[in-house]
Amino acid sequence: MASISSSKLLHLICYVSLISFVSSSSDLSTTSSPKVSLGLYYESLCPYCSSFIVNHLTKLFEDDLISIVDLHLSPWGNTKLRSDNVTVVCQHGAFECLLDTVEACAIDAWPKLSGHFPFIYCVESLVTEHKYDKWESCYQKLNLNSKPVDDCLSSGHGDKLELQYAAETSALQPPHQYVPWVVVDGQPLYEDYENFISYICKAYKGNKKPDACAKHSSSHFIRSAKVNRFPLVCRKGVNTMWNTLERIKTSLFSYIDATGLL
Repeated sequence: MASISSSKLLHLICYVSLISFVSSSSDLSTTSSPKVSLGLYYESLCPYCSSFIVNHLTKLFEDDLISIVDLHLSPWGNTKLRSDNVTVVCQHGAFECLLDTVEACAIDAWPKLSGHFPFIYCVESLVTEHKYDKWESCYQKLNLNSKPVDDCLSSGHGDKLELQYAAETSALQPPHQYVPWVVVDGQPLYEDYENFISYICKAYKGNKKPDACAKHSSSHFIRSAKVNRFPLVCRKGVNTMWNTLERIKTSLFSYIDATGLL
């Protein structure tokens, strides 16, 4: 049984739904300027991607910050597309390919942020606990009908969606170097991605900024893009020990599923 806090998940669902409703209501919205675009290019089993989604990206839903942000999630990351333009090789093994496709299908099935973000948050929370093989439990936790995602996976539509994310990621300028790759209004944040709120607040041109921006004022504003620490990223083509262990684990699960040993 996964150990995600049910109260935390429920709180997130309610808050995302409320903020989505408020943001879509012109008489309640605080925005008077175009929203700031925020793109997250990631892969499901990169530990730094899951940590960013679970521990940092959720800050968008504090103090009405999401009302000035247009969030776009792109689950492809460092995945490679072979020369046949069909076969994919995921950095952390077959299970990562599956979860990337699951999350692509979730975004397609529930295009509103209030629909897909709680599900992706739930799945990535399980990744942080190394219980990602329990990802289907998120349907029950969120009271979601699994059929739209199941149909997306079984029909091959999910694979087509992933190819679209592959093209989108390949078209990034400058090209992404690692994941998580966070982009604010077209500008990558490099290793300073955890400081994304400061960049959002600086980029927003509206008269009234959310209270969250005051917490990220000039006193601790944008640091250098080159952070003086070991960068918390999964680089393209680099196989760490964690990657190797995950590949072994996911291969074992795939073998068990195929042979029906359990």
